[in-house]
Amino acid sequence: MQRTTLQNFFLRFDLFHGAQSAFKPLDWQIRLAPAFNMNDLQVSELSVVNPNTRGGRTRFKNHSILLQEYFVEAKLADLSPDYDFVSARAGNQLFNSDFRGFIFFDTNRAVRLFGTRTSNRHQFNLIWYDMVEKDTNSGLNTYDDRHQNVMIANYYIQDFVFPGYTFQTSFHWNHDNPSMKFDRNNFLVRPDPAGVFQQHGVDAYYFGIAGDGHMGRINVSNALYWVTGQDKLNPIGGRPIDINAFMGALELSYDRDWARFRGSVFFASGDGDPNDRTGNGFDTIMDNPVFAGGEFSYWQRQAIQLFGVRLVNDRSLVPDLRSSKTQGQSNFTNPGLLLFNLGFDADITPKLRMITNANYLMFDETAVLETFTFQGGIDKKIGLDLSVGFEWRPFHNDNMIALFGASTLIPDQGFKNLYRQFNTGDVDELYAGFFELILTY
Repeated sequence: MQRTTLQNFFLRFDLFHGAQSAFKPLDWQIRLAPAFNMNDLQVSELSVVNPNTRGGRTRFKNHSILLQEYFVEAKLADLSPDYDFVSARAGNQLFNSDFRGFIFFDTNRAVRLFGTRTSNRHQFNLIWYDMVEKDTNSGLNTYDDRHQNVMIANYYIQDFVFPGYTFQTSFHWNHDNPSMKFDRNNFLVRPDPAGVFQQHGVDAYYFGIAGDGHMGRINVSNALYWVTGQDKLNPIGGRPIDINAFMGALELSYDRDWARFRGSVFFASGDGDPNDRTGNGFDTIMDNPVFAGGEFSYWQRQAIQLFGVRLVNDRSLVPDLRSSKTQGQSNFTNPGLLLFNLGFDADITPKLRMITNANYLMFDETAVLETFTFQGGIDKKIGLDLSVGFEWRPFHNDNMIALFGASTLIPDQGFKNLYRQFNTGDVDELYAGFFELILTY
């Protein structure tokens, strides 16, 4: 049992030159966005808020002002009479590398070149990140260097083959240097506490295609990624590994008046042999997927611990056995995931939307879990994830948004194998509820 309260205050200052029309880009812009955070955690067990049992069962943290966004932007050139342009932006900035946030979604320190072509039907981005550390409890940016670089290039084409369907191709490079880090709660996060204790570097190269839009009456969202590269010393495998892993996602939906009917499937490859020299388990850089329930889903919203690391991180789909999504390193020796989803969304009123999802989850491979937990015969079936959520916009705009929901994970045999109680051999259903209120003035 745990209860978490998180409160963020953001203040944003923008100074710009140019008309904010629907098409014409700004000539230049300066942004400054400081933030203040308070967070509180209350749990029922010791060694959760701190590895030292004297740390108790509660934790309250507040933070002085931290800068989340600060950048300068300037238009470099006009490319056509139709407001096509190329601009540059330098500083802390938000960037989502694909439609659903599968690989990278973060606000961090970067230099970005971006623009449009062919009357805004084509868009392009080239961005270089020199990452800073995240605060452990708030997730906000600190002023400490992370010793990690990320490069992303992508290109979008609207009305690709089908009017209303946008195609994207992308490349990501994650260069994570060897480092050691204990978080603010004194837990080890780099290198992962999952085997060999030695600093190691990761170079991962992602090649991907994605799409989002509609083909006639059917809404389509899809993604396919292949990642290659090298982990200089994988902690679970205890040796250098070559990376070779895949991820695929497909969502189809149909709108009828006020209702949307959805079906989707997600696959992330798992590693079938943690002791060889190939890492076949797919992992991301800094994901935040809006897929198969997203933040309303139990599997995606809750960080599920497993012996010093996390089976899955919060706001993530991949069971990557990583200490932390924000402070740990990508781990390509993991069990992977197969997810089947059915969903139903309803606009109950113009102000209130309901989002429901049923996900059935399975590991792709369990050999990594058997090696990591020193037990055999772990089943692939994780369980059934059921969730319902509501989004309420009382003023028909973004000035006030209320999000609330509830979810449950009904364990199947594989999850029970990992978390069974020694006295009963059973695992109870897991429940969660949340409420978010976003006020903008």
